[in-house]
Amino acid sequence: MKTQISQLDFLTKNTELTENMMYQASLEKDASFEGIFFMGVKTTGIFCRPSCTARKPKQENVEFFTHSKDAILKGYRPCKVCRPLEKLNETPDYVKNILDELTSDPSLKFKDEDLVKRGIEPSQIRRWFLKNHNMTFQAFQRMYRINSAFKKLHDGESVTHTAFESGYESLSGFADSFKSVFGVSPKNGKNQRIIDLKRFETPLGTMYACAVSEGICLLEFTDRKMLETELKYLTKTLNATVLQGENPHFAVLEKELAEYFEGKKQDFTVPLFLVGSDFQKSVWAELQRISFGTTRSYQEQAQALGKPNAVRAVANANGMNKISIIIPCHRVIGSDGQLTGYGGGLWRKKYLLDLEEKALKK
Repeated sequence: MKTQISQLDFLTKNTELTENMMYQASLEKDASFEGIFFMGVKTTGIFCRPSCTARKPKQENVEFFTHSKDAILKGYRPCKVCRPLEKLNETPDYVKNILDELTSDPSLKFKDEDLVKRGIEPSQIRRWFLKNHNMTFQAFQRMYRINSAFKKLHDGESVTHTAFESGYESLSGFADSFKSVFGVSPKNGKNQRIIDLKRFETPLGTMYACAVSEGICLLEFTDRKMLETELKYLTKTLNATVLQGENPHFAVLEKELAEYFEGKKQDFTVPLFLVGSDFQKSVWAELQRISFGTTRSYQEQAQALGKPNAVRAVANANGMNKISIIIPCHRVIGSDGQLTGYGGGLWRKKYLLDLEEKALKK
């Protein structure tokens, strides 16, 4: 028996997806339903993707969830076979290869005909960049190129050399592009700063990292409601422009985060650059003193700061933390032991605390 409804029918015809249909799709390991539902197995306490290759339980022993966080909140653990939390929005290999080439040589210009020669449909990569970077692939390339040029100028290279080394065909074209991004000419650009931005995946979803030469200044999940406000604050405070680009701190960050999610790392060494008031910085410093795998109430945090009557101010400063996980505001809970106040979502807070608890028991 084949699945009675395809994912396309479900999305376009507003057809109700029944438990029988979802169970049948899981029996067939139908990958077209990825992202539509997750299946929890009551007898094992795990939850899976629709395409999981593990042996399927009887239908009376399963329940279905629209979101992975719902399964986590109900106590299910992610399946070790299909890894339902990993690479939720993984960058396709064809995009990774192109990004690697741009990183090695930002002067490259991929045109539609170049993509077609690689077997890539231009509209396909355009849609991916619009969805994941809120810009077209061509716009992404321009941002990457101007980022590289900016850094060459700051390293002391001449405007002429920078323009042609970065792939621009004329000095006027380079000057126009530079001014459209930074608001000043290349010669006057040394008073400006760049905040490098990179998108990457984690077991809890896609994150954005921002970095300057001093260190990481932002690490947030892309669905964080305050993200746009945080980026605007950074650009205004640092007199900077946020651009897609590489930064030496990103390699360290990704390596250490991967080790953290594997339960192998408790302390981070990647440099941080904190942007905020003196009080906020003191609160964030105190957050970093909360040991891996432990929790503290807002009241206890205020007392540790020597400000027992400033619980609300401390909680507000926690909420203004722009560097998730590394500055562990997820370790602060309510005085009654309940999980409260996490910008990334309480389901992520629960996952992080469970991960740390399990890592300590290994």
